[in-house]
Amino acid sequence: MTASDSTLRRFLHGLPGVDTVGLEARAASLGTRSIKTTAKAYAIDLAISMIDLTTLEGADTPGKVRALAAKAVHPDPTDRTAPRTAAVCVYPDMVATAKAGLAGTDVKVASVATAFPAGRAALDVKLADTRDAVAAGADEIDMVIDRGAFLAGDYLKVYEEIRAVKEASGDARLKVIFETGELSTYDNIRRASWLGMIAGADFIKTSTGKVGVNATPANTLLMLEAVRDFRAQTGVQVGVKPAGGIRTTKDAIKFLVLVNETVGEDWLDSHWFRFGASSLLNDLLMQRQKLATGRYSGPDYVTVD
Repeated sequence: MTASDSTLRRFLHGLPGVDTVGLEARAASLGTRSIKTTAKAYAIDLAISMIDLTTLEGADTPGKVRALAAKAVHPDPTDRTAPRTAAVCVYPDMVATAKAGLAGTDVKVASVATAFPAGRAALDVKLADTRDAVAAGADEIDMVIDRGAFLAGDYLKVYEEIRAVKEASGDARLKVIFETGELSTYDNIRRASWLGMIAGADFIKTSTGKVGVNATPANTLLMLEAVRDFRAQTGVQVGVKPAGGIRTTKDAIKFLVLVNETVGEDWLDSHWFRFGASSLLNDLLMQRQKLATGRYSGPDYVTVD
C-alpha cells in the first residue's frame, strides 16, 4: 500500500467513514460512568503513572527542568507511596539536564523533535533535531507530522518522513503527533492514525498542546479504535497519548474509562497509554490527598510546576 502515493491514498480513503454523531455520543456516554472510591484511588495512581510531565516553553531553564525531574520521581514529597510519572518531556537541548535529574530511576526522558510544534522545516533539519535528542539520552521522541502535506493529500511524503524519523530515533520509542485540532475532520484523524501506524509509530498522539483544540474524548476514542483495529489486523500493538486540555482528575478518569471500554486492560499501562499534561498532576495529587485524609488540601499544598 505504500508503493506509491496513489496506492497509499486509495487505502487511506478506503477506510470506513466516521459516524460523527455515533462517535461523539459514545464518548459522551462513557464519560458518565460512575467510579467508586476504591476504583477511584486505583485510577488516580494509574493516571499519575501515565503522565508525561511536560515543559515546552521558550523560558525553560536547567533549574526548571531539574525541578520537574524531581517532581516526576517524587510527585508528593509528603507521601512517598505516590507513584512516579512515566516520563519528563522537554525540548532537545534540555534532554541531558532531564537525564541527569532522573539518573537511577525508571522515569523516561521524552523529547519533542522535528521542528516542534509546527513541523515546518526541511527533513534534514528534522532528522538532525531527532539525532541530537537521542544522542543526549532521550528514551522517547515525540515528532509532529507535516500537517500541510497531509491536508494537501501528500500522504507518501508524510509516511516517508515518519519512517525516516523512526530510523533516526534508533532504540527510542517514537510518538507521532497529528495535531488533531488542525485536521478538521474525524475522517482525517482516522487516516492520520493509520498512516502513522503503518509508518512505524510506537505511539499515536493527539496534539502538541499549542493550538486551540487539543485532546478530546471523541478524538481519543477514534484513535483508540484505530489501534484496536490495527492490532487485530497486524498483531502489532501501538500506544495512544492524548495531550493538551486534560487538567482535572475527573477528565483523566473519563479517558481511562475510554481506554478500558475500547481497547481493554492491555492498554491500561504506561507503556501503552500516556497523558501529555503537567497541570493534571497537581489535581490528581490533591484528590489523592483528599481520599487519604478526608480533607481537600488545595493548590497551596502541591508544588508549582
